Amino acid sequence: MELKVEGIIGQSRTLKEVFRILAKVAPTDSTVLVTGESGTGKELVVRALHANSRRAEAPFVPINCGAIPRELLESELFGHEKGAFTHAIRTRAGRFELAQGGTVFLDEIGEMELSLQVKILRIIQEREYERVGGAKIMKADIRIVAATNRDLEKEVEAGRFREDLYYRLNVIPIHLPPLRERGEDLMLLAEHFLARACRQRERKALGLSPEARAMIGGYLWPGNVRELENIMERLSILCEGTAVTPEDLPEKIWRDLGRERPKPEAPAVPAGFRWPTLADLTAEALGLKEFLDTVEERLLLEALDRVGGVKNQAAELLGIKRTTLIEKLKKKKLETT
Repeated sequence: MELKVEGIIGQSRTLKEVFRILAKVAPTDSTVLVTGESGTGKELVVRALHANSRRAEAPFVPINCGAIPRELLESELFGHEKGAFTHAIRTRAGRFELAQGGTVFLDEIGEMELSLQVKILRIIQEREYERVGGAKIMKADIRIVAATNRDLEKEVEAGRFREDLYYRLNVIPIHLPPLRERGEDLMLLAEHFLARACRQRERKALGLSPEARAMIGGYLWPGNVRELENIMERLSILCEGTAVTPEDLPEKIWRDLGRERPKPEAPAVPAGFRWPTLADLTAEALGLKEFLDTVEERLLLEALDRVGGVKNQAAELLGIKRTTLIEKLKKKKLETT
């Protein structure tokens, strides 16, 4: 059976090892702990575990243990009975109940406080729990998968994470390597994200110049895949050429590589051209607004005169829309027939 790994892109040796473990553990109900730096794609791996399991047709219920206030997390996980606490006006099912038959994903479990860790340990060992404020034993036919960007062994040593829960979670460890250790996957991902972002914005596909590739390859990508995806999206919007050059890359990449971005050259000035100065305003006895209005009026009239009064062509000469030209002519009472 072909492994479903939607959204996970790469051919590196380290990623192939992740796929190998994934293929073996997905069909089982073993508890899995996915570790790796922030932005490495831990949730994608967990979703692949669910998609390739016998529970694939049942719910997949994620919960970010670090994003929900501690006083609410217990109720979110286990549900509560009516009257269990202030504002508990009705009985409410928790995430474990909603996931019955499926998979519960405890993301950032390293953020969970010790008092809740005891209850997670019980549900892993006994497959049962009670709602907050309730006495009825609830059975949990679920698979639990957890993920963290913390080193849980160090958290155990520091007394911030229960040792018994760590070993219960760490039955099958899957470690996602940072992007800087994935070799050829970096450029595969960069090209994929850039092409996708261009398609979404309905613009012609952008390439990556050799110089830009070298800089992308040399950057350490502390934000991993998430950072790469965001930067490729930004380039699809801001890059004005047909290919991404080093000048298009963010300042942080230049800085990380110890290089200084070249300063843009001053715009070329045509021969014989002279920029207006304050002396010109003084000589004409005009304020800035009146001076600019006078310059604009002269340019509008010159453009119309050059094309025989044809507004479409005059607007093209001025680099503005025909409607904008007409509005300016009306405002200055220069409207012609």
